[in-house]
Amino acid sequence: MSTLPARGMRDFLPEEVRRREFVVRRIKDVYARYGFEPLETPAVENIDTLLGKYGEEGNQLIFKILKRGAHEATGQADLALRYDLTVPLARVVAEYRGVLPKFFKRYQIQPVWRADRPARGRFREFYQCDVDALGSTSTMVEAELCAAVSEALAALGFTDFVVRLNDRRLLNAVLDAAGVPAARHGDALVALDKLDKIGRDGVARELESRGIDSFAGSRVLDLFAAGHEAPPGHDAAEAANAATLARAAAFVGEDERGRAALADLADILALTASTPADGRVRLDLALARGLSYYTGAIMEIAVADLPGSLGGGGRYDELVGMFLGQHVPACGFSLGLERILVVMGERGMFPPDLVHTPADVMVAVWNHGRRADTLELARELRSAGLRVDVYPEADKLGKQFKYAAAREVPFVAVVGDDERAAGTVALKDLRAGEQVTVARADAAATVKARLQAPGSELQAPL
Repeated sequence: MSTLPARGMRDFLPEEVRRREFVVRRIKDVYARYGFEPLETPAVENIDTLLGKYGEEGNQLIFKILKRGAHEATGQADLALRYDLTVPLARVVAEYRGVLPKFFKRYQIQPVWRADRPARGRFREFYQCDVDALGSTSTMVEAELCAAVSEALAALGFTDFVVRLNDRRLLNAVLDAAGVPAARHGDALVALDKLDKIGRDGVARELESRGIDSFAGSRVLDLFAAGHEAPPGHDAAEAANAATLARAAAFVGEDERGRAALADLADILALTASTPADGRVRLDLALARGLSYYTGAIMEIAVADLPGSLGGGGRYDELVGMFLGQHVPACGFSLGLERILVVMGERGMFPPDLVHTPADVMVAVWNHGRRADTLELARELRSAGLRVDVYPEADKLGKQFKYAAAREVPFVAVVGDDERAAGTVALKDLRAGEQVTVARADAAATVKARLQAPGSELQAPL
């Protein structure tokens, strides 16, 4: 019997979990400072909650759960694993609108599932780090989201990222001006969203396969190609953004939606100049994002020399209304935890002092009759804030030291007959190969001091 996890799923061993927790902790700290509150939703949603919210391709990737008692051949399903965290949020807002604040800001970091074909870097289960604000149409919402995401990435050590910015209304105006029929806008956006993955020629072929005139497709792709790359930095970004705004305005002419979108984009760009996102936001007409629920500004994180993105989001003012029956403006951003972890690992971005040991100290068992005293010492050390492991058997001390060293536990605490009589503890520093005997009441403080100054010498070596 195979012991591998299911395809597209992964096990996370302790070292990997520590890295994940480090990243999540940094992101949560930033989001909390921006006034976002935590939220969690069930892994399983009613299938009707999810269907019809993600577009044609999204519906095909929903993990459906067979209806209880239904035969596998019927394919009947009434539940599904959540596809993202945005639609469940919209359901929650609709359900609890009466008790939530007028302007509800939440962050949510949980796994989602997609019935995708497993491949390198693509998984069927992965975590998203979402941050959303509901209740306001103000462009300050987009500016704050760009700022929060930028600060979170900076806190993780990223320096070479850009927040790509566009607007669905502007894209629709561009498609109209290029001659793409309104009925084909959805197909066009799905194809255009793949520009970074399959290139211009690939998108052109897909547009044709979806019944979109090649001349219209070429006009759109020509607009996207002009000024697609812009150097980093405030001044360069400002100049590139101004040029892109002018180019887009000339293309859409007097289209009302396009003009409104351009005004909002200009406002977002101006507002982000006062935030940690200053110099990082770049207007990119090629940004499409394939999900069908976006209604306004859309955003995506691009990193130099890295295909794909670290996350994205946008405004979805009509999604909550699909559940609530009334208009609730909303905007959000999602960071991909798995992608961030891969990039940070490849670039060596994790801090060297990131805890990678299971404990600060291991308490050895002197003999079978002293097991209770071993547990008592462990309790004392833990009460002082140390991470403490306990060796479970009365093996030879050399074997216990060897076990602690193999797990990279820096200290071993031993209470032998002499130490017990004198009220002391023998502490073995496995890194320095030295041992000191201290008063039992001072054991925790001695370990802490040594951990804070790993190069210092023990005061009373034996």
